[in-house]
Amino acid sequence: MALAEDSAASMRQSLAPMRSLGTPSPGELMSRLIQCVKLGREAEGFEKAPIKGEVGQKIYDNVSKEAWQGWLEHSKMLINEYRLDLTSANGQQVWFSELDKYFFGDGSEVPPDFTGG
Repeated sequence: MALAEDSAASMRQSLAPMRSLGTPSPGELMSRLIQCVKLGREAEGFEKAPIKGEVGQKIYDNVSKEAWQGWLEHSKMLINEYRLDLTSANGQQVWFSELDKYFFGDGSEVPPDFTGG
């Protein structure tokens, strides 16, 4: 038991200089910053990809949390206006296509009859 306590004390002593140099402790990890393609500036990125697969990795690498929130709002409007069924292959295809346009293309358009609100 004394050996384990000595090891723990030794570990704390060896980490003390790092903390004094500004290195965050495990509980103080800094946010991950990325160059956001949508905002055109550096912003906070995700801790993990927001969706699975290749598209999720592309979002993780290039899209900030702030820009993702904008997409979620735009996406809700698209789902409602186009009455997308995201459980269907067609609905998912439209959603992913609009997501790609929103972040990596010329932007996702508002449906022509959208009145806002």
